[in-house]
Amino acid sequence: MPKILLDSKEVKRALIRVAHEIIERNKGIDNICLVGIQQGGVLLARRIASIVESIEDKSVDVGILDISFYRDDINQTLKQPVVKQTDIPCSINDKTVVLVDDVLFTGRSIRAAMDALIDFGRPAQIQLAVLIDRGHRQLPIRPDYVGKNIPTSFNERIEVEFEEENKQDRVTLITRKKKKTD
Repeated sequence: MPKILLDSKEVKRALIRVAHEIIERNKGIDNICLVGIQQGGVLLARRIASIVESIEDKSVDVGILDISFYRDDINQTLKQPVVKQTDIPCSINDKTVVLVDDVLFTGRSIRAAMDALIDFGRPAQIQLAVLIDRGHRQLPIRPDYVGKNIPTSFNERIEVEFEEENKQDRVTLITRKKKKTD
């Protein structure tokens, strides 16, 4: 049975905090671009941008990044990757790019995202914002902004649902059943 870790109010509160931290750390938003990683990161980047814009009374560029062909497991799966939209609406050269994703786990998706991002230019800095950091890093990647740290085990999965997908905003923890060995 799934356990609710964050409800809609807690998700909103976490995103407001992350938005404030981005503004504070970067002394405003003049040289910032938010780039959401398909799929959950895109929704979160748009939400964070909306919050930032309401605080700063200025707009912030928001991009969309698909990492399908940059993943290091692309040749290890039998399934063909489902390619989604990539749209970086501004030059990222000499800007601070804040990559946004819903869940940070091993760090491999973030590495792929950085590789994909570099194909669009040379940012001054890349920062990372995630809603959930669940631990278990396999690469030396650390988020700059975290909505919530939730230590997990390998037999657990984090699921993030969004109202934009006709669901209720929430983060749940799902425990996979262990296989019996005889």
